[in-house]
Amino acid sequence: MQENRVSGEEEARSQESRAEEIRVHDRRRINLDELSGEGRNDSGAAEEAPSLKPSYVEELEARARAAEQKVADVQSRFEQLRAQLQRETDETRQRLNRSAEERARRERADFIATLLPVADNLQRALQAAEQSSSFDPLLNGVRGTLNQFESALVAAGVEPVTSVGAKFNPEMHEAVDTIEVEPERDGTVTAEYSCGYKIGDRLLRPARVQVGRARAGAKQAGE
Repeated sequence: MQENRVSGEEEARSQESRAEEIRVHDRRRINLDELSGEGRNDSGAAEEAPSLKPSYVEELEARARAAEQKVADVQSRFEQLRAQLQRETDETRQRLNRSAEERARRERADFIATLLPVADNLQRALQAAEQSSSFDPLLNGVRGTLNQFESALVAAGVEPVTSVGAKFNPEMHEAVDTIEVEPERDGTVTAEYSCGYKIGDRLLRPARVQVGRARAGAKQAGE
C-alpha cells in the first residue's frame, strides 16, 4: 500500500515536472513571438525608427537644405540672365556691324561718285587733243581734271602734305635726292616729285621730295 502511494507521488511529481517544462517552453515561444512582432503596427507594416538626432541638428540640416536650394535657384536665374545678356549683346554687335558696313558702303559710293566727273574730263581732254593739232586743249583739260580731282580729295577729308619751302620732316617727307644750297636753306625741301597726302592725323603716303644741303665749310661759316 505504501509502495503504491510512493509510486503515485513520484508519478505526480513527474507529471508536474513535465508540465513545468511545457509551461517554460510555451513562455519562450510567446516571448519570441512578441519580439518578432516589435516595430510593427496593427497592419503588420514596419514602424519608422525614432530619430536619434537632437532637434537642433535636424533644424540645422533643414536650413542647410533650404540654403542649398536657394543657391541652386539663384544659380539657375543667373545662368538665364547671362544667356539673355549674351543674346542681346550679340544682336547689338551684329546691328552695329551692319550699320557700320552700310555707312562705309555709302561713303565709298559717295567718294566714287565724286571721281566720275574726273574720268569724264579726262575723256573729253583726250578727244579734244585728237581733234586738234595744238596741245593747249589737252593741257587745259588736264589742268581742269587735276583741280577737280583735288577738290574731290578735299571733300573726302584728304589734305596734301606741304612740301616745297618747308623744313624736311621725315614723318611727312621721303628724301629722294639732295642738292647743294646756301647755309640758310639747309634742310629745306627744294622740289617735290610726288605729292603726299594725309587724312586727319593719318599719313596716307609721304611726299617724295628733294632736300637742300649746304656745304660743310659754308655751313660752318654761316654758323
